[in-house]
Amino acid sequence: MTSPLNTPASEGRWTPRLWGTLFVLCAAMFLDALDVSMVGVALPSIATDLALSTSTLQWIVSGYILGYGGLLLLGGRAADLLGRRRVFLIALAVFALASLLGGLVDSGPLLIASRFIKGLSAAFTAPAGLSIITTTFAEGPVRNRALSIYTTCAATGFSMGLVLSGLLTEASWRWTMLLPAPIALIALAFGLKLIPHSARENDRGGYDIPGAVTGTASMLLLVFTVVQAPEVGWTSARTLLSFLAVAVLLTAFVAIERRSASPLIRLGVLRSGSQIRANLGAMTFFGSYVSFQFMVTLYFQTLLDWSALQTALAFLPAGALVALSSTKIGSLVDRFGTPRVIAVGFALLVLAYVLFLRVSLDPQYATVILPSMILIGAACALVFPSLNIQATNGVHDDEQGMVSGLLNTSVQVGGAIFLAVITAVVTASDTANASPQEVLDSFRPGLVLVAVIAFAGFLITLPGLRASRGGSRTGKSVVVAQSGPASASTPAPGPVTAAAEAERERVAVRD
Repeated sequence: MTSPLNTPASEGRWTPRLWGTLFVLCAAMFLDALDVSMVGVALPSIATDLALSTSTLQWIVSGYILGYGGLLLLGGRAADLLGRRRVFLIALAVFALASLLGGLVDSGPLLIASRFIKGLSAAFTAPAGLSIITTTFAEGPVRNRALSIYTTCAATGFSMGLVLSGLLTEASWRWTMLLPAPIALIALAFGLKLIPHSARENDRGGYDIPGAVTGTASMLLLVFTVVQAPEVGWTSARTLLSFLAVAVLLTAFVAIERRSASPLIRLGVLRSGSQIRANLGAMTFFGSYVSFQFMVTLYFQTLLDWSALQTALAFLPAGALVALSSTKIGSLVDRFGTPRVIAVGFALLVLAYVLFLRVSLDPQYATVILPSMILIGAACALVFPSLNIQATNGVHDDEQGMVSGLLNTSVQVGGAIFLAVITAVVTASDTANASPQEVLDSFRPGLVLVAVIAFAGFLITLPGLRASRGGSRTGKSVVVAQSGPASASTPAPGPVTAAAEAERERVAVRD
């Protein structure tokens, strides 16, 4: 039987097996997004039921981020070395078990542990799933369509999670933890049948154990430090020493990767301008949105006294717009290239944040909140699929897991860093005895900073526009990452569309 992982899908009609494979991968991404959005609304009920303090409660969120952001690089490389199918299915099974554990525990530490394990498993399913897509669907319009569907499922999961959490929490917060378990088990059952075995990379160079230890430790410590900094102080000895340790670990990681025969991450890939822009764009886009959602949720529930369900419904237009439009983004990328689509998306995001600065103690839903949510939805629909396409174009199959892990690491680390910064800005003022208007005024510097972060993301895209205008519209895809010299057994990248080639820099990156 021919494996779609060995013979990438082309322009022809997709087979039922191919659709089934995409369905399983989308289900895992749906679960990741669902889990992130569902837990936030349930936190007050969890705190009451388990008698948790505020400092302990935040670790229910941070524990997931810590596992997810800290282990993504290792997860991406493991998919390349051990086989994408194997890594994806094992991690999905662990996710299901951790979901079951989270819904049954009766103590805060066990709940936090279950969240960390879920984040850890997502750190393996996310890059493995994305690399399965990029090696299953041929580069160009077919892959762009598949990635659009993939990101649509993420947006749908996030928006549905907001609504479902409001409904399920009314019964019990435990249902928000348990819901992902049966979905994950169903996806696992289909995955065992539908996802073909993928080729493993030649591992004669050995496994990069020192790189895995230093890289994972640096990411874990970085995420831990930025999450804890608002609580212990950004200038405290603990925070400064932690950042120093992160710098030492990253320096050691770079030195190890430069000498490793089978590196965890090929440093040469970072010589590609399109890769750098994709990862920095992911950091600024997701970081600004997570920070915006954090502040707006406080605004809705604290100042407007909206319920959890009302808050979820207020965010729903953004998620719904993404779900309805993301499948069309592939054709836009084919026509205009990723730099232009990303730039337009960032421009809409900045506009949305600036418009939201007009909010007051009067909700003004129709004139301020709704237009902002619609613009944010349009921005998400344009940017997220395009970033995935840009990051994975021109990369050899045996390193798709690596670049996927790198992109997802940028997303999670960006979210953790910018959220920590925004939290510090918002909580800098003492609002214990403040009036509602004073509390709202304390939010505005954070909202302004969110807009500035998004504008920085827009500026990052501009060199890509110049590169796309200067690029040739014919030729082959460019190797931006390669594990070794090309050989007869290494499949050459196939021809790509003019728009896809135009957006890529014509450089070959080699160590």
